[in-house]
Amino acid sequence: MPDANRIDVFNGDADGICALHQLRLHTPRPGARLITGLKRDIALLKRLDEVSGQRITVLDISLDRNREALMRLLSLGNRIFYADHHFSGEVPRHGLLETHLDPSPHVCTSLIVDRLLAGAHAPWAIAGAFGDNLDERARRYADALGLAADEQEMLREIGTLLNYNGYGLSEEDLLIHPADLFGEVRQFRDPFVFSRQSALLERLRRSYADDMARAADLQPASVTAGGRVFRLPAAAWANRVVGVLANRLSREQPALAHAVLLARPGGGFQVSVRAPLATRQGADSLCRRYATGGGRAGAAGINHLPEDELTGFLAAFARHFPSP
Repeated sequence: MPDANRIDVFNGDADGICALHQLRLHTPRPGARLITGLKRDIALLKRLDEVSGQRITVLDISLDRNREALMRLLSLGNRIFYADHHFSGEVPRHGLLETHLDPSPHVCTSLIVDRLLAGAHAPWAIAGAFGDNLDERARRYADALGLAADEQEMLREIGTLLNYNGYGLSEEDLLIHPADLFGEVRQFRDPFVFSRQSALLERLRRSYADDMARAADLQPASVTAGGRVFRLPAAAWANRVVGVLANRLSREQPALAHAVLLARPGGGFQVSVRAPLATRQGADSLCRRYATGGGRAGAAGINHLPEDELTGFLAAFARHFPSP
C-alpha cells in the first residue's frame, strides 16, 4: 500500500513525537499524512472526516476522548493501529483495530512502542519517557543500556524541550509546529547527533531558558496539607511553560500534588495537575470531573476551568490529595 494511503496521528509532545519516530525508523513512511497539534489538542481523529480504506496509526491520545470518531473511521473500512497510555474506558473490539494500551503510571506511549519493537531504538524511548516526567524509569532504562551520565542528560534535555514545544493555548504560541518538529527529528537516527546538530533544537533550548527564567521566582498561590497551587499570568511565555513547570515543581516536592493555573485571555483557566510522584495516582480522576478534563493517573489537566468553578476546584484538589 503506498504511503499516500497512510496517516500518522500523534500527540504533539515529546512522547507522541518519540513514539512515532521509533515506529518510522523501524518502518519508514515518508509520504504518510501527519495529523497533530497542541499537546492539549487530543481529539485529533475528528479531523479525518470521511476518510476510508486507509491505514491509520494513532499514538498518545486518549481512546476515550476519540471514541466516536474512532468508531466512525472503523465503519468506513480504515485499519487502525492504536498505542496509548491515557485513560481509555471500554476498548472496542473490531477486526480492523489493533490496540496497545497501558495506563500504568510508570508507562508512556514511547515505552509501549519500545516494547513492541524490542528496544530497537531505545534511546528515543528514553527521551520520550523523560519528556513525560518519568525520570526514574528513564534513568533505570538508560543505566541498563550502559548510557553515560552525559548521554542521559542529553536525552533528558531532548524530552524536556520537545515537551515544552507542545504547550500553548493556540498554535500561535508554539515556537515550532509539532509536524515540523517531527520532520526535523526524523532526519536523525541517533538522538545524540540530534542534540548536537539540530538547529531547531537549539532554538528551543534558548527559548526554554528564557521562558523558565521568567518563572524562576514564582511562589505558591496556596498550599494545602497535600499539595501546592501556582498561578501563571495570561502571557505567551506562560502558555509555553505551564506543563514543564508543573513537572519541575512536582520534582521539587515529590510527596505533594501540584496544580498550575494558567489564566486564559477570555477568562477562566487552563489547569495542569500532577499527582505526588511518590504515588502517581489520582490526577486523571480529579480532572475528568470537569467537562474539558482528562489525562492519566500521574499527570492530567483541564483545558478550560471557568472562573466561577475555581473555588470548587481548589476545594476538590485539597480533598483529593490529602496530607501525604
